[in-house]
Amino acid sequence: MKNYKSKNRLNAAEYINGVLAGDRVLLSRAITIIESNLTSDKKLAKEIIQSILPNSGNSIRIGITGVPGVGKSTFIEAFGKLLISKGHKVAILSIDPSSQRSKGSILGDKTRMEDLANLDEAYIRPSASGDTLGGVANKTGETMFLCEAAGYDVILVETVGVGQSETAVHSMTDFFLLLMLAGAGDELQGIKKGIMEMADMLVINKADGDNVKMSQMAKRQYQNALHIFPLSESGWSPLVSTVSAIKNTGIEWVWDEIGNYKKLVYTNGYFVKNRNRQKIQWMYNNINDSLKELFYGSKDISNELTDLEEKVISSEISPVKAAENIIKKFKASF
Repeated sequence: MKNYKSKNRLNAAEYINGVLAGDRVLLSRAITIIESNLTSDKKLAKEIIQSILPNSGNSIRIGITGVPGVGKSTFIEAFGKLLISKGHKVAILSIDPSSQRSKGSILGDKTRMEDLANLDEAYIRPSASGDTLGGVANKTGETMFLCEAAGYDVILVETVGVGQSETAVHSMTDFFLLLMLAGAGDELQGIKKGIMEMADMLVINKADGDNVKMSQMAKRQYQNALHIFPLSESGWSPLVSTVSAIKNTGIEWVWDEIGNYKKLVYTNGYFVKNRNRQKIQWMYNNINDSLKELFYGSKDISNELTDLEEKVISSEISPVKAAENIIKKFKASF
């Protein structure tokens, strides 16, 4: 591996060539630029993305989510090692929408997946969420492109918890896998109902020891529950399975069925249709981010907002009227 003594920014061509050559150091540094909010880095990031775009897209993108404690890291490590044994290169991108406050807690994934992290064919990267869920989709989407250009043909996008970020992850992946636990409490069941309809596969983890019987029962219950949902646009009927990541059982079945899904959606045209829709959504996400940056980056608007906040608090003006006034001022500046 090359020794990069300087931490200074390189030029775009050096990052692009490094990524295309599969240089992990330059891949990481290029992703850091993608995630940066510096104006100079944003310009550089656009140049990098534009250049590597023709070399991206050659992967299967799999979203993986589940409630805390479901064993995501253990499952991903077992799954990643299986894929590598079959000749694949795997990139794992972890998302935590709260990372702006926790300042990098998701870095723990490299510790929890230590065996996988030490393999040359695996690349693990915590993905910055930004300030919005649109930020999740944009930054992680761009990171996926870089990883694909670097030769990773399976991209696993992991969400740290269950919440609104699942919608963002679902909108940027080809296959959505929901990890479940048998015998979870009602409060967890309630959370899962909102994302079950998005899932292409429900996997009940920790189906080992005394939990085998309960896991099989949960499998039947979820299979029955899935009949309530209409057939997805992809034409795929969601599957339910039990696995034990720690015992490494049932993992290969998951990959085989993802392969069957991929064959189906390639044949019926849904794969390309979904990818095209993702590109359009990515464009609109960037438009929204740029408009937001333009609005809040204006010094005049910032000063006006401070005054309006005081007037809203004192009930001198309604929040609706305040919003209307500030938008009018913004439009008049053009």
